[in-house]
Amino acid sequence: MADKNFFENKGPFSLQKIAEICEAKLADVSKAQLMIQDMATMEKAGAGEICFFYDKKAKEKGAQIKASACVTTEELAPLVPESVAVLTAKNPKLAFLKLNLEFYREYQPKPDIASTAKIHPSAIIGQNCTIGEGVVIGENVKIGENCIIEPGVVIARGCVVGANTRIGANATISYAIIGENCYIYTGARIGQDGFGFMMIDGKHKRIPQLGRVIIGNDVEIGANTCVDRGALDDTVIGDGMRVDNLVQIAHNDKFGMGCILVAQAGVAGSCTFGDYVVCGGQTGFADHLNIGSGAQIASQSGIMRNVNPGEVVMGYPAVPIKDFMRQVAYLQKVGKK
Repeated sequence: MADKNFFENKGPFSLQKIAEICEAKLADVSKAQLMIQDMATMEKAGAGEICFFYDKKAKEKGAQIKASACVTTEELAPLVPESVAVLTAKNPKLAFLKLNLEFYREYQPKPDIASTAKIHPSAIIGQNCTIGEGVVIGENVKIGENCIIEPGVVIARGCVVGANTRIGANATISYAIIGENCYIYTGARIGQDGFGFMMIDGKHKRIPQLGRVIIGNDVEIGANTCVDRGALDDTVIGDGMRVDNLVQIAHNDKFGMGCILVAQAGVAGSCTFGDYVVCGGQTGFADHLNIGSGAQIASQSGIMRNVNPGEVVMGYPAVPIKDFMRQVAYLQKVGKK
């Protein structure tokens, strides 16, 4: 159940309407007009609420459901109490997503420009934008229509932000071109210097970073994540990429479509990722690596070599996951002697 202080509940919906939204089949059509007020977890859902039951490992919890209705699979439906209206779907997780989007809407501020915002006269602001308190927008910045720029954001000179993009509070954007329908979360740092130094006369001298950050469409960059701009070439974040909180992406890295980087992952400079690469939490990458499309990197793995397309690796240093399992099994066997 979502807190109504933060989310608007657009219900109630009839079970007939919910079945349409979820692409589900209502087992007892006589209950089609039963009204559902809210969504909740299996454990907490009660009268007037709907829950979702799709975990085979939690079969014993099915009999404990007290919700008015439940979306589940054909296989699990017999485990739901007879008093509960059952809707069956091929993919209850997807059904949950669809109903969630219909039931709830996060608070959307009205288009407005706060009086404390500092916007350079040369900046171009699209229609229906919201510019929060204390925002600073620099020279020649271009912001598309319907953008939300939350309080404390700094967008430096020359940056471009595509339409329908949201920049979270206190994020900073520099040397960056950001596409449409993106979400840059609170405190993210986009476009700061890459970590480039050269030893000269016993001192670390900074190498000027002359590239940009290019972020595609429909990209999410998590809270307090850093994406460095390139040294000469650009750092590129492909369309549809999802980056979790507290991730470091170094200069000149290039990511294809739909990649995922989970929290505390770190990618050293000049790495190239294909499409739909998935990297678990705390994964680390050496520089100048090629990671093939569809590769999967298990959490806490250390990548020191190229990874082939579709390969699944694990460990430190990372090896094919079957090899890692054999290594673990061998060490457990030896340890017992």
